[in-house]
Amino acid sequence: MLKKILIANRGEIAVRIIRTCHEMGIETVAIFSEVDRSSPHVLMASEAYSIGPAPSTESYLRMDKIVKVAKSSGADAVHPGYGFLSENSHFAYTITEAGLTWIGPPPDAMAQMGDKIAARNLALKAGLPVIPGSEKTISGNTEAIQITKSIGFPILFKAVGGGGGKGMRIVHSEKELHGVMEIAMSEAESAFSDDRIFIEKYLHHPRHIEIQVVADSQGNCIAMTERECSIQRRYQKIIEESPSTFINRKIWRKMADYAKEIARRSGYIGVGTVEFLVDKNRSFYFLEMNTRLQVEHPVTEVITGVDLVREQIQVAAGEKLSVHDQQWEHRGHAIECRVYAEDGFTNFIPSTGTIVELDIPGGFGIRFDHGMRVSQEITPYYDPLLGKLIAWGTNRNQAIKRMQRALKECHIVGIETTIPFCYAVLSHPRFYSGDYNTGFLSQELDNLRKDNSKHGDAHLDIASVLSAIHDSDLKERAPANGKLTSRRSRWKTEGRRDSLL
Repeated sequence: MLKKILIANRGEIAVRIIRTCHEMGIETVAIFSEVDRSSPHVLMASEAYSIGPAPSTESYLRMDKIVKVAKSSGADAVHPGYGFLSENSHFAYTITEAGLTWIGPPPDAMAQMGDKIAARNLALKAGLPVIPGSEKTISGNTEAIQITKSIGFPILFKAVGGGGGKGMRIVHSEKELHGVMEIAMSEAESAFSDDRIFIEKYLHHPRHIEIQVVADSQGNCIAMTERECSIQRRYQKIIEESPSTFINRKIWRKMADYAKEIARRSGYIGVGTVEFLVDKNRSFYFLEMNTRLQVEHPVTEVITGVDLVREQIQVAAGEKLSVHDQQWEHRGHAIECRVYAEDGFTNFIPSTGTIVELDIPGGFGIRFDHGMRVSQEITPYYDPLLGKLIAWGTNRNQAIKRMQRALKECHIVGIETTIPFCYAVLSHPRFYSGDYNTGFLSQELDNLRKDNSKHGDAHLDIASVLSAIHDSDLKERAPANGKLTSRRSRWKTEGRRDSLL
């Protein structure tokens, strides 16, 4: 068993990993940038070390620094979380070449599935239905026009080496193809240092459904209940749930079998997610495979009772899966709302500032994975995801009601968040009935704004009251010299070493 793990990440996912490690008796090593010195993941870890200035290019993306800290601290493994370097096969190679255990899939499998063309061709060989499109990268307009003549408009330009909507552009006619292609290539180069793009037929407002797979080095592989991720903006997920209201168990079984086949053919070991698009006729198509732990993994955990991070760690250590297809059990319904430091009603404008009050929701069936604390500064340097609120119920109706209650209880004062936006989505008749797709937000945003203007006053009033109480508290604690005293115990902060570098 692994004895000490360095978490090459920050925020809520670092906290999430640290908790499971401590339950397993594994020591943890946190890394932090200058602005994250007193963040929760730093205070919770067994050890923590400075990794550099605030910009991620000088800290969390510095492979050389991360490896140096891992080896100097005596860590025997590295967990990348998600984001940052989690799907970087070169980083995985670097970790293994340094004699450390990589808690993730084999680097070769990462490289293959991270290349959208290679993954697409593997899916074709495995017999999976794929969206019509190109089987290689597009090098010029002539080639692009030939493909569009065979599949028809609209089409979608996609980056070969990326994801998250970057390098993706919809084209509706041959007239706009040239300019859009150049923009897509430029975005891909900027985001992934790889300007290669390819073409797929654009599916109009499909459902986005994914299958969680877990595989070990002994040939065992399981596929779990699907997650529905169709509430999105600019290809970024906001609300996920499981199971889907759209597909039946027969369709799920086919998708699950295909997902396991992809894992087998790619030599996959660890936790991964195979994503599909499902059209209005319930025909599904392979989209891609994410070679890491997903943001929405808690949805699967609460309905199966399986700790996916624990499985990752055990599999990386060479152990067998602790569960098999016949052993895991689907229980009830789960919904996850992503809490971003953004204003969902104003085009998701990012919000920065200091958290002055924080009320964490609780109660039966509620889980809140976050990495926040009072007085923490939310900066513009990193992804705006603050945490994920998860509600479980014996059925979908109960899960929705619990989530609505939890969202009302959750107050983060000092910055704007997507909490009221998520509440408006859950209260919308289309979501409540399960009649939604990836076009939901573009279709219903005006109605969501109207609904918030009618019912959002109470939430704002509570936030104002909490802010006023906080200001009063600050005045009471201010000494004669004008400097504030801290209520945080010093033993947690004094022991943070500045660096091993």
